[in-house]
Amino acid sequence: MPLSDEELRILHEIEANLTATDPALVQQVSETTLYRHATRAIKWAVVGFIAGLVLLVATFTKVLVLGFVGFLVMLGCLLVVERNARKLGKAGVENMTASWRSRSVGGAFGSASQRWRDRFHRDDSA
Repeated sequence: MPLSDEELRILHEIEANLTATDPALVQQVSETTLYRHATRAIKWAVVGFIAGLVLLVATFTKVLVLGFVGFLVMLGCLLVVERNARKLGKAGVENMTASWRSRSVGGAFGSASQRWRDRFHRDDSA
């Protein structure tokens, strides 16, 4: 159901007051998306997973309890990655990996890989 003219006016009034009183909050809210939040959580979970792996490998033979703690850290981080990957969905994961690929070393070579794919692509419709 669309908003009435009065409701739209009130909404614009609230938006203008918020922009005037706290522009930093308005900017932060406008820039934060579900994709960005989930991607940030996944990045930190990967860092935690690596830390847990290092803890596991470094202490498992000497102090079994610390090795087990490292394993639990790894398990918890994997659960965080899985939960946030589900939040992202297929479109979000494709968006995230596309942005990673554009910043990677492969992006430095330009469209060379695309040219190779085009060169050896066979058109079966003809």
